[in-house]
Amino acid sequence: MRKLILASILLVSGFIQAQEFQGLAVYESKTSTADITKAFSGNRDITPEMQKQIEERMRKMFEKTFILNFDKTASICKEEEKLDAPGQQGGGRMMSSMMGGGGTHYKNVKEKQFSVDKEFFGKEFVVKDSLPKYDWKLEGESKQIGSYTCFKATAVVKVSASDFRNFRPRNRDKKETDKKVETVKDTTKTSKTNFTEDWEMPKENTITAWYCPEIPINQGPENYWGLPGLILEVNDGKTVMLCTKVVMNSKEKVAIKPVGKGKQVTQKEYDEIVKKKTEEMMEMNSGPNGQRSIRFNR
Repeated sequence: MRKLILASILLVSGFIQAQEFQGLAVYESKTSTADITKAFSGNRDITPEMQKQIEERMRKMFEKTFILNFDKTASICKEEEKLDAPGQQGGGRMMSSMMGGGGTHYKNVKEKQFSVDKEFFGKEFVVKDSLPKYDWKLEGESKQIGSYTCFKATAVVKVSASDFRNFRPRNRDKKETDKKVETVKDTTKTSKTNFTEDWEMPKENTITAWYCPEIPINQGPENYWGLPGLILEVNDGKTVMLCTKVVMNSKEKVAIKPVGKGKQVTQKEYDEIVKKKTEEMMEMNSGPNGQRSIRFNR
């Protein structure tokens, strides 16, 4: 068995050394949305049946397929396009961008740079920055994914403030305790929405990845990278991305280069923009005048 795996690694390594080498991997992505729907439902009176319907719609919204094209040093990862359900076209795109989705992820592991095009509240951005550094811990555990033997790796990473997939309800017991020890009442809170009081974003997440040494490519979906083999599965606690197909040395070549147009920003700048606009939207929607639109100054 070990000889067979070694022979496969040598064969794939030979493909990779070819000047025009390209590979392709297809990933199916699913996101747990229970906490997200609770956070967005706020204090509105909704029945358990309505809650289930919302969760089901969001679950389907976040069942996605991604195509990763890669060569020896770079890759692009793009969501496979599909028709939106009636009435979800605009809202679906906005929600997708708030949940860390949308756009084409380009990363160059040699230059340790990435870029991704995003659309948020009708404005286009190109987020360009250094690739995140993963302090991977290689575990001894292994499992089969399709016909490939994969090995487990874990890393603790900082959570992006613009990725709302990581929403979780705030600990209400702690919230009540904090209220009891308050000595000064902040009167400005009464005019604000209580949205940020009801949910919180963790500062860190533990990532679990399964990589395949048989495919010695330092790549993975979205911004995941840095392991001695192609990442075939990754789980951040909320979202699972599982590879369902791999094509090595594909005949159809794809241009692997940065894409997108719009205002160029760093990841930190984009996070701040998303946070600010989301808070504005929640405050406006919680006011006495009901729904109001939010626009960027052109």
